[in-house]
Amino acid sequence: MQIQIKPPVPAVEITQSKHGNESYSALVWRRLKRSWTGMIGLVLVCMLLAMAIFAGFFAPVDPMQTEIGFAPPEAVRFFDKDGNFNLRPRTYPITETDELDPVTFQPVVGPDYDNPRRLGFFVKGFEYKLLGIIPTDRHFFGTIDGQSVHLLGTDKFGRDVLSRAIYGSRISLMIALIVVSIVTVVGTTVGLVSGYFGGRFDAWAQRFVDLVLAFPQLPLYLALSSLIPVTAPTSIFLGFVIIVMSALGWAQMSREVRGKTLALARIEYVRAALAVGASDKRIIFQHIFPNVMSHVIVAVTIAIPQIVLLESFLGFLGFAVKPPLISWGLMLQDTATYSVIGSYPWILTPVAFVLLTVFAFNALGDGLRDAVDPY
Repeated sequence: MQIQIKPPVPAVEITQSKHGNESYSALVWRRLKRSWTGMIGLVLVCMLLAMAIFAGFFAPVDPMQTEIGFAPPEAVRFFDKDGNFNLRPRTYPITETDELDPVTFQPVVGPDYDNPRRLGFFVKGFEYKLLGIIPTDRHFFGTIDGQSVHLLGTDKFGRDVLSRAIYGSRISLMIALIVVSIVTVVGTTVGLVSGYFGGRFDAWAQRFVDLVLAFPQLPLYLALSSLIPVTAPTSIFLGFVIIVMSALGWAQMSREVRGKTLALARIEYVRAALAVGASDKRIIFQHIFPNVMSHVIVAVTIAIPQIVLLESFLGFLGFAVKPPLISWGLMLQDTATYSVIGSYPWILTPVAFVLLTVFAFNALGDGLRDAVDPY
């Protein structure tokens, strides 16, 4: 009896049999899952977007409610005032005393150990509209009796810093997403058309792109801010900011897409499409555009944190959004002096949100940059 031993299957054939029928998006997702930084960025981006969409649910206090100004953060404690351990977490509200601070000449504040406030999840609090439609008063966390809690302290007007930072993510991320969407559509369209047709149109289009890129952005932002009256509605001011950011941001995207289009326009399958009589529209949107999308997606994830940083910087200078709107940049206006930062360092909390957003989108962009070319 002869025993036939089959030769081992090459590793290449095993790989092809397992993944040969996967679509391009499945290949990208499989490779993205191998990047731990990309997955961390994806999880953080999803959390930031959820926080912005459901800001009312995650904010423990009404962002417009005023109490003691510059109150320090309330620590979460598991011990009562006598030192006895308790599994139920609690905080002690900050109250004013009769003493004055010798530096700031403000009343000294401290925790009130006689009136603890128990914390819990899915508690009742201030009323808001979920998704702007459904009225409710449920919150992810807060005090069981519905009183305020300031885990990150208050600002100079006594408003909760944590709640305002959560609500501020709406405006900051909304500005970034709208600006990047406009920049992507305009820049991709101009880059595709300019790179594909070339010739005189390409020359004039690129000279205009050079002109836009040559503008000094910061002086231009500050100069344009004087064109809007102080009494203008916040919606007009916000729309003007978005238009200016978009008008100055599409040129770089256009230049990058044009470079990719110039390389793709000389590939064999594009020349074959031309030879069989395919229209320019079909070649651009059916053959070139899908191959440019991988670069555009990565560019978008990298451009969003840049817009967030720009909005925070302009908000700190006073040119971004106006009250009653809330953004991270507007909150940073309270940090204009060293004395305030030294005495009340918790007002720098929006910086942590900005850094977290920048890290999340940059990590996701780095992971996508490696994943968009799975071969």
